[in-house]
Amino acid sequence: MVDKKLANAHQRLLVEIEDEARATDSWTGRPRFSERVMAAMAKVRRHEFLPSADSPCAYLNRPLPIGHGQTISQPYIVAAMTDFLDLEKNHRVLEIGTGSGYQAAVLAEVAERVYTIETIEKLAASARRRLQRLGYGNIEVKTGDGHEGWIEEAPFNAVIVTAAPERIPQALVEQLKPGGRMVIPIGRVDEPQTLYCGIKDETGNLKTTKTLPVAFVPMVRRAKKRKLWN
Repeated sequence: MVDKKLANAHQRLLVEIEDEARATDSWTGRPRFSERVMAAMAKVRRHEFLPSADSPCAYLNRPLPIGHGQTISQPYIVAAMTDFLDLEKNHRVLEIGTGSGYQAAVLAEVAERVYTIETIEKLAASARRRLQRLGYGNIEVKTGDGHEGWIEEAPFNAVIVTAAPERIPQALVEQLKPGGRMVIPIGRVDEPQTLYCGIKDETGNLKTTKTLPVAFVPMVRRAKKRKLWN
């Protein structure tokens, strides 16, 4: 049973997300998010993706640390990025940057299947256990380099990136279906970042538009293990 204070805080958060969607309409062109996205935000309990000690802060509309130099994204940004993908029930989504698994859980409520990649092994293992415990059988988690995508499961209807590279990795564009959508923050950590929305055309090019100013952790390369020779 969910604590009444947490439940009330969750409801207040949903109102804040709706208010912020209206306030950022001039950037996004979306004064409100879809009913399906807001239903997912209502169903997924953010405190389940944080240590119990952080539960009192779970429904604040801001990012929070989850260890290893990573964060759980601001709920408004989670809702916005999910909405920008225009997902349908039969869509398959690639997520780069599993983190706690919160964004993946929201995606899984809207799409058919989610494939999510995390570069930090401990975070990936923790997210996998958490998502399994919460009953998300339509999410697959693996440890890997997000720049390379997940070629074995490509192509995808949508790609969402929750860490900021300096430029869009070409492998992610190649693994997106024609007509598919990508949402990705671009920029250096010490400089202003911008959230881009892209649609892949029939020639294979990604046509992007700027939406919101954002601040994400950097998208880093996963160090490859060296082979040891006797």
